[in-house]
Amino acid sequence: MKYAVLLCDGMADLPREDLTGKTPMGTANKPNMDRLAKVSEVGLVKTVIDTLKPGSDVANLSVLGYDPSVYYSGRSPLEAGSIGIDMKPTDVSFRCNLVTLSDEERYEDKTMVDYCSGDISSREAAELISFIGEKMGSEKFSFYSGVSYRHCLIWDRGTLDVGTLTPPHDITGRKITEYLGVNENGRELLDMMVRSYDLLKDHPVNKKRTEKGLRPANSIWLWGEGIRKDLTPFEEKYGLKGAMISAVDLLKGIGKFTGMEVINVQGATGYIDTNFSGKAQAAIDTLKRGNDFVYIHVEAPDECGHRFEIQNKVRSIELIDELILGPLLKAFEGEDLKILICPDHPTPLALKTHTNAPVPYLIYDSRKKADGVDRFCEEEAEKTERFIGVGHTLMEHFLEK
Repeated sequence: MKYAVLLCDGMADLPREDLTGKTPMGTANKPNMDRLAKVSEVGLVKTVIDTLKPGSDVANLSVLGYDPSVYYSGRSPLEAGSIGIDMKPTDVSFRCNLVTLSDEERYEDKTMVDYCSGDISSREAAELISFIGEKMGSEKFSFYSGVSYRHCLIWDRGTLDVGTLTPPHDITGRKITEYLGVNENGRELLDMMVRSYDLLKDHPVNKKRTEKGLRPANSIWLWGEGIRKDLTPFEEKYGLKGAMISAVDLLKGIGKFTGMEVINVQGATGYIDTNFSGKAQAAIDTLKRGNDFVYIHVEAPDECGHRFEIQNKVRSIELIDELILGPLLKAFEGEDLKILICPDHPTPLALKTHTNAPVPYLIYDSRKKADGVDRFCEEEAEKTERFIGVGHTLMEHFLEK
């Protein structure tokens, strides 16, 4: 038996009038998912408990079968591991976004224009983070470049007690005034954010971006603090050799810390321009050559939700169906295959951020038919009245023989 999880990040949503009262899942033309829905177990699962924030870190740990209340220690340590940072027990890590802020004179009066600086390239970003490291790095604070706008700060002998650090994708279009809630321990972090604006606004990289009509990466934004915490290897936990396929450091870090093979796909971007076909082929190849389990993470629906790109969110679901699920099914036609398809959390377009509402899931088993539904979407999943209230138990349920 081969097992595949198709994790469509942020795919779940709310009905919209501009989609004739449907959600993006309900609107999308996704013949493969809907065909499976007719013969699969479909229901709802609550991936994020009410006491935790509905981030992709918590939600993906949950879907993978790791109880976040036991294993979660913050988002950034997982990303730090992915980019090769060997954190000490006394280190505290932070996600360091390169963001676009508006140009008001006082930092606290600025608006979060873009949490990802117009999808800045990794090459441009590396130059900016290197520059920030030269100007603000020290024995205490070290900056590391990651992918696109996603980077990392390590605080040697730091503290988690820094006040409230808000994810920038939660405040797009809002003034940042009320989201600078650091306490005295976090004052140095805020000072670095303020100073970074003055350092970056006239940097040659940003001048070239502005000349091209692109958004400048004119500030760092620190959030997602955490300490290193080891995860039980997936193979030890479930008896299966696994692989992780994702464009983003967070999921690569989870893959690394759970002992999975982490597969990098050329052209995987984390957005709707990602290499969907490449991810499908990588998943097929890793299962054919001996891995038992593959986790295919696709960020595109989530990014489109954060950006209020309605049609792109619909289209991203269609591309997942056509270019990943379709080839996967074809490659294992006539063989024993189980597939779990679900989002990690909703990212409603109306909110442009995550919620902890239950999400639809689909479990397909090639060996047997289940009483399914007509379409794989939130409405049909709710009608089944199947509900898994503890998200991290979904994986064990999926892997049942």
